[in-house]
Amino acid sequence: METIVGIDLGTTNSEIAFIIDDSAEIIKDGDTGIMPSCVGLNGDGKVIVGHEALNQAIVAPEKTVLSVKRRMGSDEKIQLGDKAYFPQEISAFILKALKTRAERQLGKPVEKAVITVPAYFTDAQRQATREAGFIAGLDVVRIINEPTAASLAYESIHAEDRTILVYDLGGGTFDVSIVKIENGIIEVLASTGDNRLGGDDFDAKIVRRLADHIQNELKLPIQDNPLVMARLKQAAEKAKIALSSSPFVTIEEDHIGKRFFKDIHLSYELSRRDFESMIDEELSRTMDAVSKALKDAGLMPSQIDKVILVGGSTRIPTIATMLEEKIGQTPHDEIDPDLCVALGAAIQAGREMGIDHTSILLDITPYTFGTSALDVVDGIPFGEVYVPLIRRNTKLPASRSEVFYTLYDKQEAVEIKVFQGESSVVSENVLIGNYMFKLSKLPEHSEIIMKMDLDLNGILKMRAVEKKTGKNIDVIIENAMRQFSEKELDESKKRLERLWDTQAIQFDETVEDEAEISEASQKPGISGEYAWLIKQAEEKLDLAAKEDKDEIINLMEDLKDALDKNDHEKAGQISEELEDILFYIG
Repeated sequence: METIVGIDLGTTNSEIAFIIDDSAEIIKDGDTGIMPSCVGLNGDGKVIVGHEALNQAIVAPEKTVLSVKRRMGSDEKIQLGDKAYFPQEISAFILKALKTRAERQLGKPVEKAVITVPAYFTDAQRQATREAGFIAGLDVVRIINEPTAASLAYESIHAEDRTILVYDLGGGTFDVSIVKIENGIIEVLASTGDNRLGGDDFDAKIVRRLADHIQNELKLPIQDNPLVMARLKQAAEKAKIALSSSPFVTIEEDHIGKRFFKDIHLSYELSRRDFESMIDEELSRTMDAVSKALKDAGLMPSQIDKVILVGGSTRIPTIATMLEEKIGQTPHDEIDPDLCVALGAAIQAGREMGIDHTSILLDITPYTFGTSALDVVDGIPFGEVYVPLIRRNTKLPASRSEVFYTLYDKQEAVEIKVFQGESSVVSENVLIGNYMFKLSKLPEHSEIIMKMDLDLNGILKMRAVEKKTGKNIDVIIENAMRQFSEKELDESKKRLERLWDTQAIQFDETVEDEAEISEASQKPGISGEYAWLIKQAEEKLDLAAKEDKDEIINLMEDLKDALDKNDHEKAGQISEELEDILFYIG
């Protein structure tokens, strides 16, 4: 069986986990399993990742990159040494280090992964994550939202039905989700957040305070000194961590500079109260998001059974206090907030391998997807109308259609714009695709049906069809958002290998069975996800009514036939039908 790992690709830290003896475990390499998401170049020009790169960040900031996750999905290039890289290339170095770590500890090749992303990551950011995986030599078989992964981890140790609020505040991103667990089924009811809010922002507030103190009190200008600013950033992060358990911390940095040939040293006391006051605005925004998630889910705070904390920044004491005041109960952190997302990703990876678990993953889209249309408002044509097709918080996979009409007789074409966002004014949303559909010169008011399909990885497919003639246009939005061509991805992959300073790992060719999969699911060409689905269908046949049983058997056979023919689009459609039937059977 192919090895599939679970990866939490974080802003500040990253982890990799795997199912070992039916339990999800963080893969360690002589450490805690937490690897800094830091990439650098050593003196020989080879890439270094993790603690080694973080340790050189102070002395060589120009050769070190931090918090690349915040730039995922952008076309911004990042300078590393004398070369510039796209964000997904830098992220690929982190994934490569995690991959190498897993191969070293497991003694087998690792070529597939489930990777988590913030619930509020856009299509562009998700696609960039997939590209990073490819460059690192990983087939990303599934992307799941971080709060969903955390819920999977908690559900694995608490099987009872409950409604959970997941508060996920990491180094660079923030998510809050409402999750319902019932009869072993995990369903995300609502999700919201901010892709640019996290521990990095809190560190920046401390850095600003220290820089002002040095400049105003110590009379030492340091804003244009990258070495000093790098030292202050590291000192700020340490102070933030210390204030989680102490009311005061003294930040000391010797030899911060010289004035009149005299060494200047920094010694600054920061209280927890001052720190919490500095970040009060940001934390208030997270509480607003909690209120929004509750409203979207149609729940009162009293209907939440449990609040769980995810992400290292949730260790700030005032966060638990604010949540307790808002929800009326003390938040839980039984599973290490830094590790629970990776553990949940490993559980999902186990499912992809066909290893049976009690949890069933139902995810939602955090965004609305739609198109623009011309309408008449107060007798005046208005082209800024946003028509939602797949609405925010819709269960995935989702498929929605809407009918539109030609504007005038013998219209030759229509421009189809696909947007992502919540505003009723189309220009206030994010344009993710723009396509020209050549028409058959139909009469005025002829019908054009537009269909959108959003899969479990957040990849959007769009089809527009002339109802009268059947003429159509099909589009996969991920191609429009992709920043790299296949050739560029291959070149990036080769460039990474040249920079990677790691000896090839020798593997034991012995193959070990990690789970028993039914004879049907072991058929060549059936991947872990489909194998798991077929196995579930076989187990639930006895529970089904006769008419459902016949339909399940037919769908199983159709699914196997589609896979034999490598018709993955049809296989996906059949699997959706089969999942729906199994869901209602329970």
